[in-house]
Amino acid sequence: EVGDPHNLGIRTVVNDDVRQNSNTKHLIFDCFDHVEHLTKSFTLDPGDVIFTGTSSGVAAAMDPPPWLKAGDEVRIEIENIGYIEHTVVDEDASTVIG
Repeated sequence: EVGDPHNLGIRTVVNDDVRQNSNTKHLIFDCFDHVEHLTKSFTLDPGDVIFTGTSSGVAAAMDPPPWLKAGDEVRIEIENIGYIEHTVVDEDASTVIG
């Protein structure tokens, strides 16, 4: 059971370094508002991930900024739900738009 979706720990870890450590209670819009807004435009399916914004700890606010680079392991964890984990890869210049 997830419990109260408006009081779940959420953190971002990059290469075993905790970059963000917050709680869903700090979201500007609650989970139900996000779902209501999104489902006005399309159907959500099981397994869909909704990105709600970011908490403090973003690279742009650090000096010097520790930007993500190819090979970095990024893990986002939400209490009672689980985690997603990805390895950063170089972007193929031919796929860049604009």
